Formats: sequence, structure tokens, C-alpha cells
Amino acid sequence: MTGADRRPGPKPGQDAAAKGKPRLRLPVLFILITVLLDAMGIGLIVPVMPDLIRDVQGGSLANAALWGGVLSTVFALMQFLFGPLVGSLSDRYGRRPVLLVSLVVMALDYLVMALAGAMWLLVLGRLIGGITAATHGTASAYIADISTPEEKSANFGLIGAAFGLGFVLGPLIGGMLGTLGPRAPFYAAAGLAAMNAIFGYVVLRETVTDRIRRPFTRARANPFGAFRQMSRLDGVLPLLGVYFLYQLAFYVYPAIWAYFTQFRFDWTPTNIGLSLALFGLTMAVVQGLLIGPLLRRFGDRLTVAGGHVFDIGVFGLIAFVPSGALLLLLTPMAALGAVITPALQGIMSRRVSDDAQGELQGVLTSINALAMIFSPLMMTSVFAVFTRGDAGLILPGAPFLLSMVLMIAGLAVFLRHHRAAG
Repeated sequence: MTGADRRPGPKPGQDAAAKGKPRLRLPVLFILITVLLDAMGIGLIVPVMPDLIRDVQGGSLANAALWGGVLSTVFALMQFLFGPLVGSLSDRYGRRPVLLVSLVVMALDYLVMALAGAMWLLVLGRLIGGITAATHGTASAYIADISTPEEKSANFGLIGAAFGLGFVLGPLIGGMLGTLGPRAPFYAAAGLAAMNAIFGYVVLRETVTDRIRRPFTRARANPFGAFRQMSRLDGVLPLLGVYFLYQLAFYVYPAIWAYFTQFRFDWTPTNIGLSLALFGLTMAVVQGLLIGPLLRRFGDRLTVAGGHVFDIGVFGLIAFVPSGALLLLLTPMAALGAVITPALQGIMSRRVSDDAQGELQGVLTSINALAMIFSPLMMTSVFAVFTRGDAGLILPGAPFLLSMVLMIAGLAVFLRHHRAAG
């Protein structure tokens, strides 16, 4: 019997959840805006980072790209290291103070980056930014707090939808603001974070009560200790492995898409940006609108398995797609596999107690950060091997075949776990 099966009575804030998804009252709206800003904040500054780096220290575009890689890596590394810490702090002190303090620090961090005149300030800014972005797990824990066990997967889909929408809006707005100068998007991001902090201060209520509050311990506040804690819970560790394999495969899109489409079809930056916007928009629709009906019709386990099967097919097709027009048709189809993450989150959330929701979501944040660190290295290396002039086989779609293999491995682990769990 799981912790969810033993819970007596309704959970704090559960009356705020409508059947199928929480009502979009102001606290939930704040949570979704917070996640949207996390995603927007990343994409908002991407279009101007090369110009900003060269503005700070000069040098060539190639040198700026190297520094851009450093900035991306330290951002993801901080998310990995601090995800469980932030989640554990929210289990002890509450979701509200953690989210509000993070937003204030995020606003100040963007302001520092906008004014930065040296590379060490940009690196420091990305270090701090990675920590503040680790609140994605706390936002998910808030949704878990106000959701019934049956509603969790569908409600986690709202988090995914907000992230997908931010993925669309960030690069578009960043590109437009970039015409005003490479520092303009940073000022905009700082303003948005500050306004959302004020909004949250007014509307956000606390969901962590004495009934589910847990003591803060250093063992749970670091990623390695948190992983050990999660591994002791019945059936959670294999699902964490499935989640990691999916994220490794998924990050082939931001890591390779621009290079793949330019090499294969000579796409322009405009075409690349529009195709990524289409992908993000479809992902938002899938996780915000389609996930609920799919879960009601098929349940969590079939949704996870079906999402894997679908992605396996799509990755295989993309690897050998013969035309750019067909690839555009495949782009929204590729986003349909996004049903996997909220369904997996729902299964795992029901297997941990109410007082460990922040810790679980912090672990998932760290896993996602690990994928952000390793997947680009893997995918770009495979792409380079199969596209360089002396390659025995020219196959720019090879990274998508690697993603297909990762999805097959994830499906195998999930099915084995499902059979063992009965």
C-alpha cells in the first residue's frame, strides 16, 4: 500500500482543485506564470547572448559560442545541485517564501546581467539564475499540494503547458527586444520577474501546513542524498530512470534542431525559429488540453507507454525525413510525446507522502538539469561524427536515432517495472 492509499481525508487546499484540473484561481495563475517566466527567461536571452558576450569582451562569434556553452553548462549545473535543496526548503518553510524570494533574486540577477561589463559577472549571473530557476520543482509541489491523487497527472500537464508556452514566447519576444540592443531583454526579464513577485505576494497562500511539514535535513538537501532517499521508496527509482532517459532523448531538439535543419534543408534562422515555436505551441496544447482526456481514457500507465511508442516512431521518421515540408508536418507530431512527463510525475507523486512532494519535485528538477548537461554533449558529438567531411556515412539525423534508442530503453524499463508492480 502506498502513502497515497493511507492518507486520511482531503489534503490542505484540495477544495481548490476542480475535477480534472485546479480552478484557475489567482494562486494557481501565479504558479503558471512563474513556470512560464522560467521558460521565457531562458529563451528570452538566447537570441542576444552572442551579441552581449561580444559587447562585454569583444572577440569572434566562435569565441562567443564557447562562452555561451560555458554559461549554459553552469546554469544547468546549478539547477542539478540546488533542485533538491530548494524543494526540501519548501517542504520545511513552505512554498510561498521559497517562490517569492527566488523571484526577487531572479529579478536582481537579470538586472546585474543587463549591467554587466565583465565576463565574470555574466558567469555569476548564470550561476545565480540556475539556482532561482530550480523553483520549477517547488511550483510542481504546490500543484501537488492542491490536487487529489487522481488529478495530479492532468494538473502537472498545466505546468508543462505553461513551460511550453514560455518556450514559444521567450525567443520571439527576445528577438524583437534584441532590436533595441543586446541588454534590452534582460531588463524586460527583470521587470517581469519583479511584477510576478509582487503579484504572488498579494495572492499566494501557503499550502504547507503542520500536518505535512517536514524537518530540513542536509541528507535530503543535496542531489545525491535526495536520490538515495527516493531510491528507498517502493517503485520510484525505476521511474526516475525512465524520466531521465526521456529527458536525455527530448533535449535532442534544442541541442541539434538548428544544426540539423540548416545542414539538411538549408533552413534560415526564421524558419528554425518558427518551427521551434510550432513545437512549443503544440506541446502546450498537448499538456494543457489533451492530457486530461488521454488520462481519463487510457490511465497513467498506458499514456506513458503509448507516448514512448509514438516518440520512437517520430524520432525514426525525423532521422530520415526527405523534405523540409514533411519535417514541418512532423514537428507538431513530435510534441505529442510530451504526455509522458505529466503522467510519470503523477505516478511518482502518488507514491510519496504529502510531506515529500517538494523533495520529489526537486529530484526531478535535478534529473532534468543532468539531461540538460549531458544531452547536448552527446547529441552534438554524434552530429559532428556523422556530418564531417571525412565521415564514412553522412547521416545528420543520427542524433535522432540515438534518441530513438534512448526511448526504446526507457520503454523497456517502464514495462519491466509495470510487470513487476503487477
